[in-house]
Amino acid sequence: MINILVADMVESHGRIPPVNIRSTHALGITTLFPNLKDPDSKNGYEHFYDHQSGSGYLAWRLKTVQRNSAQEIKKSRSSFQDGPKTQRSMHSPVRQLSGDECNEAISVMRHSSDTTLVQEKMKATFRKRQKVVQDPATASTVLDLFPRFLDTPGLIDQDFNMLVGDEVTGKFLAKWPTFFKPKVIAECKNLPRSVHVDDLLLSAQQESDDDDGVVWDCEVAAICLLLHLLPPTSKGKKSAKISTTVATVRLVKFLKVGRSMETFLKETGPAQPFLLCVGERKNSIQNFYIILDQKAIPSKTQTGVAAFDELFKAQFAFAVSYHEALCNFYTFIQTTVYGIDVGSVKETPRVKEIRVRLLHSSF
Repeated sequence: MINILVADMVESHGRIPPVNIRSTHALGITTLFPNLKDPDSKNGYEHFYDHQSGSGYLAWRLKTVQRNSAQEIKKSRSSFQDGPKTQRSMHSPVRQLSGDECNEAISVMRHSSDTTLVQEKMKATFRKRQKVVQDPATASTVLDLFPRFLDTPGLIDQDFNMLVGDEVTGKFLAKWPTFFKPKVIAECKNLPRSVHVDDLLLSAQQESDDDDGVVWDCEVAAICLLLHLLPPTSKGKKSAKISTTVATVRLVKFLKVGRSMETFLKETGPAQPFLLCVGERKNSIQNFYIILDQKAIPSKTQTGVAAFDELFKAQFAFAVSYHEALCNFYTFIQTTVYGIDVGSVKETPRVKEIRVRLLHSSF
């Protein structure tokens, strides 16, 4: 009963409910359950809450909740330091619009069929967009305010470029296919045998048109294999560790051609961005989408490696924290492949270990 009442107080009044709210809840307990009233105390409910001493069951439970929530806030801040939510200076000389000029540009973009014009206006409203995504109160409205993300491929890449510059933007596509992919495949051959890993290895190594036994698109499979080298870790006693197979579903999902996209998006619920692969089969993908806030943003390319490149960039463009189960995986991509925030971002020993193994392996 105490836990339920405190949870209700915190939900309705925040982590530090007013004294009168605490006293009212204590009075409510003894009113509903007269046998719990203490006849020897002034009000009869001081054992539940005594505002003079700050003691009682409600007070003690509140202190526990406050202490735990403070630890979670501190933990969250440290976990995502120098990640997608970090505010960064703009790497672009494009003049930024403000006030009425900015509002006019946003309005023009909504109704223009000129892709070049849309791209130019998006560049000029970049700073406005960053303010929107960095504010928790408005972050979820970014695709409503800038709906051209939903029908103009390439805008995610453009925003990411303005955040980090040209040199960083192209690193994944330059490094992954020839350097990291073969080393990840080689390392995963040493993992404990499982049906899931075996299927991904078979798919990732597929070089011919013969798709017998191949489960996934070869590029998507190779990226999923990296997740097996950097699996989810538990985040304390109250947070259960999930399997790598389950974590993979947080990263990429498949939708068979012919199924309703609208129905699928309704079923996904709110979640961090993930890659949606649409095709006849998992090993024959026709279209890729970045799913954010139950909306589908089309990928500008039709290859799995380039689509994942956009997925990673979307988290920076929209200032979205990494999914907890994918934190090690994305941190490795961020620091080791893109070279973003190297030396300042928090990395687990596993991330550092895999970096050393891949960078120094000759496979």
